[in-house]
Amino acid sequence: MQPPCLMEIAAACGGGSGGGSSCCPTPLLNFPSSTSTTSTTPRTSAASRRDFTAKATAGVFPNTNFTNPESLPAPPQALALFLAAFPQYNQTQKIDQIRNKQYYHLNFTNHTCLDYIGIGLFSYHQFQKHHNPFPSSNLNFPFFGVSYRTGNFKSRLLENGLDSDLESAIKRRIFRFLNVSDSDYSMVFTANRTSAFKLLAESYPFQTSNKLLTVYDYESEAVEAMVNTSQNRGALTMSAEFSWPRLRINSRKLKEMIVSKNKKKKTKKGLFVFPLHSRITGARYPYLWMSIAQENRWHVLVDACALGPKDMDCFGLSLFRPDFLVCSFYKVFGENPSGFGCLLVKKSVISILDTNSCSSNVGIVNLVPADKLFQLAEDSSGTDTELEIHHQQFMSQMVPSTSSFSGPISYESMKTAQTSTTQFPETEEDTNLRSNVSEIETKCKGLDQMDSLGLILISTRARCLINWLVSSLLKLKHPNTEGVSLVKIYGPKVKFDRGPALAFNVFDWKGEKVEPVLVQKLADRSNISLSYGFLQNIWFPEKYAEEKGRVLERKEVGKDEKMKKVKANLGISVVTAALGFLTNFDDVYKLWCFVAQFLDADFVEKERWRYTALNQRTVLEVL
Repeated sequence: MQPPCLMEIAAACGGGSGGGSSCCPTPLLNFPSSTSTTSTTPRTSAASRRDFTAKATAGVFPNTNFTNPESLPAPPQALALFLAAFPQYNQTQKIDQIRNKQYYHLNFTNHTCLDYIGIGLFSYHQFQKHHNPFPSSNLNFPFFGVSYRTGNFKSRLLENGLDSDLESAIKRRIFRFLNVSDSDYSMVFTANRTSAFKLLAESYPFQTSNKLLTVYDYESEAVEAMVNTSQNRGALTMSAEFSWPRLRINSRKLKEMIVSKNKKKKTKKGLFVFPLHSRITGARYPYLWMSIAQENRWHVLVDACALGPKDMDCFGLSLFRPDFLVCSFYKVFGENPSGFGCLLVKKSVISILDTNSCSSNVGIVNLVPADKLFQLAEDSSGTDTELEIHHQQFMSQMVPSTSSFSGPISYESMKTAQTSTTQFPETEEDTNLRSNVSEIETKCKGLDQMDSLGLILISTRARCLINWLVSSLLKLKHPNTEGVSLVKIYGPKVKFDRGPALAFNVFDWKGEKVEPVLVQKLADRSNISLSYGFLQNIWFPEKYAEEKGRVLERKEVGKDEKMKKVKANLGISVVTAALGFLTNFDDVYKLWCFVAQFLDADFVEKERWRYTALNQRTVLEVL
């Protein structure tokens, strides 16, 4: 019998018997699941996954469709039905306690954040108690800023002991959080994910290993930057394709691109960029692809930016040992999305990087303690250090903007809410943190909380919420039609091991798509932060050939200078929602109710008139 801890990890990661969709490394497969019933007959994790999917599909509003937004169950009734379908959710109350005590701003404003990607470093409570070098300003002060540092990427990787105390402490904490050893990998901070991708593309030896193979089902600024930079340096770029309608990796085509024809050749073929799962659709990809790539002489870059908290616990880094790893962190969930990217390079491959290309890499940053930012601005000569945050930009960080798209909650709404809400008294811990600025700058409370919760708890909560949301959205049908669905979901639907991300579109009763940008803007008015994206690299089998013309859209991406023609990508624009570890049932219920409003054929027109009236009233008030 497998030890309980591994049994639980196998279940949390979705480990199962050989299925190509498993996200777990092989050693975690084919063991009894921790979610097994109390039956004396052992249940395999594969059977548990099938059982979960069947119950989740049948247990959410069985034999019921909703054709009117007014017919949706009230929150208490919906919650009771949710808990009946997903009793495991009751085990995650510790997360609610953390949310209520450490991220109370989410409850103050009733703001639903479904557009954050990455990992939060600090808690909002910690942010509020943080040392402010300008006490009279009554403004919250950021934990740190970043400044660009020009120089040689390869030299930075080889540097020892040249990081500041703040940088060294945060690097140690991130290594520990990711389960990565600093004896095996070196790390540099980058301005963001795009900078990390471009930095590697500028440094990788495409002269001798001339191929770049990426596995992304969506348009990505970071991937595009890597592809363009690689092509400019002579690389042959390729992309995996995803089969319609389930958007699974087209295994036959990807294997043909990966597998070497010349087995005797020893030089590396190129760089294989693998994201573990889609940050748009939530589809998880088999880790087996990394092994196949390594066996066929590819260097492997793992994109961990879309991983959920603690997902690295089931990654099996010691088994796959990728050559490069990229991840991203932001400061405070729902309050401050600014942060940095991290590019980790295995020490044994640093020597292959192109020294000449590394000479003037842009994108590497230093982390600067908040109280030293102004001093840095005054002392900088502009040669060794280029400040990313100038005085005006820095001050704007301290005053939350009113944009809810990947941004902080409105300062005015927070101020209003807090005046009528009981504040948590300052604890002894808060007092100690106030008296020790360096400690609070390096104590990553957000990471500490995720570590304390663990993989099982966080995965269980996300699995219950995302599958309820998928099932509930598919229950929305247009009235006076033959069951025409309001919502179309792209990628996996109800599934045990799907990721906590969702790509969908809303269609009117005539079958015409409501533009994702419009859905996002209307959601923003309802205090819900969503994003939108563009699915691409979609392959249509012959039996779906007729759908191809109806489904795909053309998106202009710029001009081809050689051909003097407008280049365009074919794909599908979609609305996206990303669930974080702090997401609760109220958040997904609120999104469901918002989408259900589109069942009213006049909803969009009513909102347009309401928006016009509000704007006119604002103008009159100003006059």
